[in-house]
Amino acid sequence: MDLMEIIVLAVLQGLTEFLPISSSAHLILPSRMFGWEDQGLAFDVAVHVGTLAAVMIYFRKDIVALIQGWLTTGFTRHPNADGRLAWYVALATIPAGMAGLLFDDWIESNLRSTAVIAATTIGFGVLLGISDRLRHGAAGLAEMTLFMALIIGFAQMFALIPGTSRSGITITAALLLGMQRVDAAKFSFLLSIPLILAAGGLKTVELVEQVTPVDWQALVLGVLISAVSAWICIYYFLAFINRIGMMPFVVYRLVLGAILLLFFV
Repeated sequence: MDLMEIIVLAVLQGLTEFLPISSSAHLILPSRMFGWEDQGLAFDVAVHVGTLAAVMIYFRKDIVALIQGWLTTGFTRHPNADGRLAWYVALATIPAGMAGLLFDDWIESNLRSTAVIAATTIGFGVLLGISDRLRHGAAGLAEMTLFMALIIGFAQMFALIPGTSRSGITITAALLLGMQRVDAAKFSFLLSIPLILAAGGLKTVELVEQVTPVDWQALVLGVLISAVSAWICIYYFLAFINRIGMMPFVVYRLVLGAILLLFFV
């Protein structure tokens, strides 16, 4: 990989992991437009490490509070707000985790096409727009219930389909359940931590089993660039989401999906 490939792919991974615009749709475009080869498993692991580091650093105080709440009151009849939210994050992770173990290979073989990614980019983009238009109430994380957490968790299963966007589908579900935008996004970001950790761990195991040489300079750059871009993305997304809403991302998805359909299918 040359320097331009490293920068473009790491920035794309850092941004699209958390914006509701689909990472798989974006990672297709550079290879199709510039004829780049697959970046390889080692680089995938590196950018996963970068995005995981970014979200954990950004939410470090929340993570500490969730762990403390879970350890001190999580196993009592009346857990505090942090202990309860920690359980919600854990339980909402299970559906997508189970679906990934059962269907990941089938999805990789049958649904990873440009046509599928274009269709899901458009379809789930429209659904995101509808959820933002129809959103009602202003529930925050303190008002979240187990039912809400599980619905968001089951919605997250659709993110296994390329082009859906993990953050997009979880925010869509949260908005439809009456959550306010910032808290919907925050829960989506917290929910990403165990999944990114699991995905990165599985890719690391696969990498260890390989005997191909590793370009450590590319990996270090990938970690750093994806971490910085992901942190910036989280910061500005949460800062402006109430002001701009979801429609800019919906329009962007529609345009991106149309480009994929017109030029790459």
